[in-house]
Amino acid sequence: MAVAWYHRDISRVHAEDLLARAGRDGSFLVRDSESVPGAYALCLLYQRHVHTYRILPDADGLLAVQTSQGVQVNCFRTLGDLVLGYQHPHKGLVIPLLYPVGRDTEPGEESSGDDEKPGLVWSPRKNVHYWSGAIWGTLALMAGEVVGLLSEYLCSELPLDVEGLRRGAKGLLHLHHTLGTACQGLNSEIDLTMSSLETLAKVFDHPTCPLTSTKSQVHPICDIPCLSYPFCLSFFLTLFSPQFRGIQLVVTVLSRCCNSSTDSEVLPFLQLVKFQSSPAKLRMVVDSHHNTPRELMFESARKREAFCQLLQLMKTRHSHLSEPDVISVFVGSWNMGGSPPPRSLQSWVTCCGLGRTPDESTALLPHDIYALGTQENSQGEKEWTEHVKATLHSYTHIEYKQVAVQSLWNMRLAVFVKPEHESRISHVNTASVKTGLGNTLGNKGAVGVSLLFNSTSFGFVNCHLTSGSEKVVRRNQNCADILRLLSLGDRQLSAFDVSLRFTHLFWCGDLNYRLDLDVQDILKHVSKREFDELMCADQLTQERHKRKAFLNFKEEKIAFPPTYRYERGSRDSYLWQKYKTSGVRVNVPSWCDRILWKSYSETHITCNSYGCTDDIFTSDHSPVFATFHVGVTSQFISKTDPNSSMERAWMELEGVEAIVKTASKAKFFIEFHSSCLEEIRRSVENDSQSCDVPGFLKLGWSPKQLPKLLPIVSDMEYLQDQHLLLSVKSCDGFESYGECCVALRSLIGAAEQFETFLTHRGEEMGSIRGRVRVHVPKDRRGTREKIYGGFAWLPSHQPHHCSPLLPLLTLSLPAGMVCHLAYFHYYLSTHFRSSPSPPKPAPSSYTNPAYFIFEGVSVLGRVEESPPPRRDPQVVWAGDSALQLPKLFRGRGCDRKSPRRSDFTEIEIPGILNWPRPKALSFRFLTRHLFWCLIQVLYGAPETVRELLSTLGLQKYTLGLSLNGWDDLDYFSGITEEDLRAAGVSNPSHRRRILENLPRIWDSL
Repeated sequence: MAVAWYHRDISRVHAEDLLARAGRDGSFLVRDSESVPGAYALCLLYQRHVHTYRILPDADGLLAVQTSQGVQVNCFRTLGDLVLGYQHPHKGLVIPLLYPVGRDTEPGEESSGDDEKPGLVWSPRKNVHYWSGAIWGTLALMAGEVVGLLSEYLCSELPLDVEGLRRGAKGLLHLHHTLGTACQGLNSEIDLTMSSLETLAKVFDHPTCPLTSTKSQVHPICDIPCLSYPFCLSFFLTLFSPQFRGIQLVVTVLSRCCNSSTDSEVLPFLQLVKFQSSPAKLRMVVDSHHNTPRELMFESARKREAFCQLLQLMKTRHSHLSEPDVISVFVGSWNMGGSPPPRSLQSWVTCCGLGRTPDESTALLPHDIYALGTQENSQGEKEWTEHVKATLHSYTHIEYKQVAVQSLWNMRLAVFVKPEHESRISHVNTASVKTGLGNTLGNKGAVGVSLLFNSTSFGFVNCHLTSGSEKVVRRNQNCADILRLLSLGDRQLSAFDVSLRFTHLFWCGDLNYRLDLDVQDILKHVSKREFDELMCADQLTQERHKRKAFLNFKEEKIAFPPTYRYERGSRDSYLWQKYKTSGVRVNVPSWCDRILWKSYSETHITCNSYGCTDDIFTSDHSPVFATFHVGVTSQFISKTDPNSSMERAWMELEGVEAIVKTASKAKFFIEFHSSCLEEIRRSVENDSQSCDVPGFLKLGWSPKQLPKLLPIVSDMEYLQDQHLLLSVKSCDGFESYGECCVALRSLIGAAEQFETFLTHRGEEMGSIRGRVRVHVPKDRRGTREKIYGGFAWLPSHQPHHCSPLLPLLTLSLPAGMVCHLAYFHYYLSTHFRSSPSPPKPAPSSYTNPAYFIFEGVSVLGRVEESPPPRRDPQVVWAGDSALQLPKLFRGRGCDRKSPRRSDFTEIEIPGILNWPRPKALSFRFLTRHLFWCLIQVLYGAPETVRELLSTLGLQKYTLGLSLNGWDDLDYFSGITEEDLRAAGVSNPSHRRRILENLPRIWDSL
């Protein structure tokens, strides 16, 4: 469909942005529905609000706008006919469809939009003569039948169309009918062409793995006899602590074999405490009343991690649990470059090479799950999987079982498990998404595998994204398409994107994000192993920091050189010049190959290694690897007599508030999903709604609007591992405006508050908070400690005024605003309190700055005179993950200019200035202050006068201000009321709104 107003698969948010930019009442577009396959959504702008109407097909294929009961339904054969029909008034819409809104134009083609061309004056004779001459000049090139139809139109029907236009008709009806008749034969040609293309796609596409059941994908396991040889791990550690200096500790773990009489020695410890301030230090809390905790100093952090891993392995082996609490997962990615692999892949699957690698004492320990993703793999599925299984068997002596393999062209994702886990694997699904050439070709895209390990859901995704240093936006779009279209996991969670369907999601592949730096500078930093400095120019880090891609995903710190583009046959040098027929293309060394993950809140997962090999030379990419310890849950069996108590557990919501980024005025409801609920539950529509800031809705549900949730199992041990998935949906189109995940672990007991982000299609859409009370009967409150419960972190220091607000604010902002909001949060936390005592931190997530815009904050604190501590935030935190930020350089005196970049390590991020504290601050100023903070969080800072006025809903004054010389945002803060009046801003309230929201706030920060 080539009409300008049809946007096939854009998101609701994108549609609202396009309409907001259009700015005229009656602007409209049609997009695909997000909630009903095969349906459409008609989006119409009226009085700065977007009204969405659902267009549904009936059994005969006719299209109709969904109406309320009792209203006549008008059916149309095509979308074009429907749009034409609703261009007239009194058809049931808030306003007729007047101005179609097309797709975004390229930057070089975008119109300034400051003025409009005057309307054309129609002159019938002149224009008929011109049209006739122009068309008759090309008729000789057309077929006879078409010539006849056009000739008849020009001679008899063209004057009728002209007369119709003069009388106010909306289109050339006779020309439309003529062209429809002439193009009837085109339909069959299009069908034939599409059939040919589909045949070609099948020829060049690799066969995919069918969606068969677990039984067919996992081969039967033979009975495994008890080990016939003693399993012995010896680990020698030199202690450097004052009490045990020079003493050598030998930890030996012996497993009893079938014919051995040697008893296993179990080290009786309660807890291992790791020190953040000293990576090689460990405190061991021993289970004895006579021994004090021991502090051990290891040779290196790697030795400490190996020691902890062996102790956890020993604890697992001697726990006598029928089902594991924790498993080890290996994830690898390798772009093979179209070349056959080497005979052995052992260095890859044993994590030997560069970066964060395991100690040699633990490197050969087998993992429970292996997930290996490859790109440009020239081997067939069977040949490749047999090769991997042979490699695993060569050093583990275990016949790993293949869970699933999924392919898309030369992309592969293969998942293997230990034989002992076959009975624990279920609900295996595979899927793929094409993102090449308009999402039609599979040379780029993703493949995925999902499974249940007992009761814990896992997702694995391997992708190959668009290449090219300049195509960052396209790569971000690839990620969004994969999140939206990859059909994995529980079908009941289809309303949620892939990132919320699994307890643990691992994402690997050739992401193709590059380093934005000159190649010689990159080589200089690589030679010095200055990887932290290079990460400042890494496109993926920048896009994650701007929240444009991989929202809320985590990645371990990179401590290995860029994995692309090497000269094949060695790892000694990068081959950064690529010769093509069109010329020489520069491919700077980059970390194209990455591994990220995302897990539900309050679950156990630790990354133990992240690196690349240094001895596999067949490709211009080096394989990358990462290993994880992951907490899992099993099918719960209650130890309580079911007849001992008839009381059930329940969950009550004592009110929910949400802030949603939308221009709609619809009503909303909340949908609750969880594996602990018998069915999906829904609230009734919200009973409070306000729009104090354009583009945002604050929604509220009182307790009576919310359902009482009854879990299927009432035991606390079960409920602690459960999560609720929430989706905020509109009542008119049933489309989701944001989703989130809430953990129950911290909500059990008294009424507790939760706060978290709302996301949709990988974008942050707002935030939600509420109070939940989870009641558990007294006789069902027994729990047990998990195997991984004996490990803890001891921070190096406890910061003052610790709050979850600062981690959220810093990650939500562009790079240049991080330190500004860090200062702002300090000011807010020291001067403004909503209650005399600080509230309890949110148990499961974070606080969104949008809340402070919509609710009153009483000014109770006294302004202190001392300035905030001048500290450069080097790390941005999101939950348990961190993004490394570049070094910040402080400003000098009152100079507000950003520091200039003298070499690569200096990046244009303003430092924290030593500002004096104001004597007093009005709440009105605070509200405006926070308003601009939120605008920059969700939209980015305005860069032009037009963008600034658009945030205020006053973009109509852009032209008048520009003609009067006010077209530069740098000078706009000096405008006065007289200047505004002279520029045509005649409305006093509009002048006041502009003056109160001048961009002085950014200068003062």
